[in-house]
Amino acid sequence: MRQINTIAALREHLAQAGTVAFVPTMGNLHEGHMDLVRQARGYADCVVVSIFVNPLQFGPSEDFDRYPRTLEADCAKLDGLADVVFAPAVNEMYAQPQTVFVEPPQIANELCGAARPGHFRGMATVVLKLLNIVQPQVTLFGKKDYQQLHIIRQMVAQMNLPIRIIGGETVRAADGLALSSRNQYLGPAERTEATFLWQTLSNLRRDALGGLRDYAAAQATAVAALAGRGWRVDYVAVRQRSTLAAAGAADRELVVLAAAYLGTTRLIDNLEIDLP
Repeated sequence: MRQINTIAALREHLAQAGTVAFVPTMGNLHEGHMDLVRQARGYADCVVVSIFVNPLQFGPSEDFDRYPRTLEADCAKLDGLADVVFAPAVNEMYAQPQTVFVEPPQIANELCGAARPGHFRGMATVVLKLLNIVQPQVTLFGKKDYQQLHIIRQMVAQMNLPIRIIGGETVRAADGLALSSRNQYLGPAERTEATFLWQTLSNLRRDALGGLRDYAAAQATAVAALAGRGWRVDYVAVRQRSTLAAAGAADRELVVLAAAYLGTTRLIDNLEIDLP
């Protein structure tokens, strides 16, 4: 495995690498990331993993400065699985101030976008930059960031990029908590409580499969259940999978999404629902 830190060196290396499968990350890798990397091996000759904490997608009061940076440990985990780790510095990715941005679709202002203004604009911009740099045939993203995956799929399709986007299933701990780099912010009691987010979504999915169609009431009940245990809830929402528009009684392919703070840690999760 080779670590590369500059765009020029990466392009030179990949010119002779054959087909490329790409896994973009912000590092601090966990089993969810590693599952994507293992899947990537089946799609191409060369597997590239990027590790870059992107300042454009963090708001002024968010955790950019304290976001865990563990490059040495990440590279040790990737050794034998990835062929290239691309780990550019901020001034390599943004050699001049970024004045050209990707303007994401309206859905970027809802759900996580409502609580994090500008987040998806910064995310889409850096993903487009990375795709232009790596020029993969296949790129893999986790479904845990469901709204992100939706926006990236739209961007790739509408920008006519010749890239196949693969969504990897969310990897969970034994108790159901979706794996996330931010889970390490949780104290012991918070870590135990954190599973209630997944339980809340599981209950909503169970009720929908059982015939519930009043999604507004179900969302309100879920929010109240979380708030009653001390969570600060951004949203719980039942949406159409294909568009992320609000779900109606006639829709069959759904996803229930949630974001909420436990203490100072913001957790997100989702579950897909296939109604009969």
